Amino acid sequence: MCDGITGHAEVIKIEFDPALISFQDLIEIHLYTHDPTTLNRQGADWGTQYRSVIFYNTDEEKQVIDTVLESAQSQFNSKIVTKVELLKNYYPAENYHQNYFKLNSGNPYCNAVIPPKLKKLREKYAHALK
Repeated sequence: MCDGITGHAEVIKIEFDPALISFQDLIEIHLYTHDPTTLNRQGADWGTQYRSVIFYNTDEEKQVIDTVLESAQSQFNSKIVTKVELLKNYYPAENYHQNYFKLNSGNPYCNAVIPPKLKKLREKYAHALK
């Protein structure tokens, strides 16, 4: 069902090694790789399930998120509408959504949307990818 009535959001769960990348860097990358100024929309997809949201587990994570959002606002012409919410539940997507781009890279929508984002990300963070 894709009508947004569940209150769920399509998100990714990131497990990371803080010795390799900081939580702050991950938040900055998240803001850079999508439009955090559009309400309930990402590209052609719309509805509350496509809202820009960052879930946190601890007060320390929330503080980092709030600081990054405040700092990043000057880089956008419109107001950042990203929600910051305490993680209460997380449900993995169905199997056919796991590694979706890797398994469906020939899909016209994926092909039009994902490679430009990856290129932009690789260019901006080339120094960190070596």
